[in-house]
Amino acid sequence: MTTAQTSALARAPASPLPAASPGPALSVDPQRLWASLMELACIGATDKGGVCRLALTDLDRQGRELFVRWVREAGCTVRVDGIGNLFARREGQDPSLPAVATGSHIDTQPTGGKFDGNYGVLAGLEVLRTLNDAGIRTVAPLEVCVWTNEEGSRFVPVMMGSGVYAGAFTLASVLEAVDRDGIRVGQALQAIGFAGAAPAAVAEGAPRFGAYFEAHIEQGPVLEDADIPLGVVTGALGQRWYDVVVTGQEAHAGPTPMTLRRDALQGATGLMQAVRGIALDEQPDGRGTVGYVQVHPNSRNVIPGRVTFTVDFRHGDDAGLSRMDRRLRGACAALEGAGGLAVAIEQTVYYPPARFAAPLVAAVREGARRMGLAHLDIVSGAGHDAVYVARTAPAAMIFVPCKDGISHNEIEDAKPEHLAAGANVLLHAMLDQAGIA
Repeated sequence: MTTAQTSALARAPASPLPAASPGPALSVDPQRLWASLMELACIGATDKGGVCRLALTDLDRQGRELFVRWVREAGCTVRVDGIGNLFARREGQDPSLPAVATGSHIDTQPTGGKFDGNYGVLAGLEVLRTLNDAGIRTVAPLEVCVWTNEEGSRFVPVMMGSGVYAGAFTLASVLEAVDRDGIRVGQALQAIGFAGAAPAAVAEGAPRFGAYFEAHIEQGPVLEDADIPLGVVTGALGQRWYDVVVTGQEAHAGPTPMTLRRDALQGATGLMQAVRGIALDEQPDGRGTVGYVQVHPNSRNVIPGRVTFTVDFRHGDDAGLSRMDRRLRGACAALEGAGGLAVAIEQTVYYPPARFAAPLVAAVREGARRMGLAHLDIVSGAGHDAVYVARTAPAAMIFVPCKDGISHNEIEDAKPEHLAAGANVLLHAMLDQAGIA
């Protein structure tokens, strides 16, 4: 497709809207929602039933083009910004009002599933289709967003598109980010035809939303364990990510006595255990994970001379996240101070805990009540595009259960009735914010 898009949306201060609602009788088409999810899942389908559709690959292009075709068939215009974010707009009675938006992402992990991100995008599409079927026009415009590179599997940083939109990263810096093959984000956007012309950041003229909702599978086991079909997400854990490098000295495993070794792996494993201990001391919200380890030279009979690993800390309270940071840095300093090893630590990601907008959280609760759904307040342990969007506009999230709490996995699964329930709550929450003309 070409990169010529509709002009930037007018930005206007939010104003009171009618609270009219068509009642619980208005509901999405569960079969249509499921069929759309399954059709999108065919693009990048894996042998084990999952999806591999990495950001800004040709498969991502195919997924984006399918979305664009669907929303244009639904009567929407499409805007593409400088980082490749897509915005499908259904015009309202008053186009000067800020849009009520929803969305997520369609890029996946290398061994991803059918629902992570994809559900939020296609639940938004189903809202538009349902309103079309019912002949309902909203006062404020509606938009469905597809955010670029949420997963961060091919390019870093994660949540790239929404981060640029919210000003967490500059467009210039992320366009220069490279994948493992040295391909730049800017090159990849050009190659797939989604290097848009619209402003990418709110600070540079991208339209603010009047409200933003994101529907998502929980990616955890809480809702399924409680047998509750809907989560009312009140916020998200803050995160700090680190790269840690422990450097010692390679040496022969046979002739070198244990007491004279500078074994980087032994030192690194001590730090890894410290990560777990730090998180356990910060319960119930503390999380600590070492997810990537690289040992050099990684030979059976050579004492490791360098170990690189990652640390992922999460907490519901920023003060708790800071305590975890201090303790990790203290453990690194103590290891280095003991002699024989050098330790370098670099923080690569930080964002504080997010609290979603109380009126929008209440709108999600009211949507669940209207549909007669049991619901549970829940805090997201994962990062989502809504966390960045919440820096620019009122935001909230809707969770539905996923089987065994498994995500970022080819066996990721969710029940059609739960997906439909979440989409129905999204429908009514968006209508409450946008108003019915």
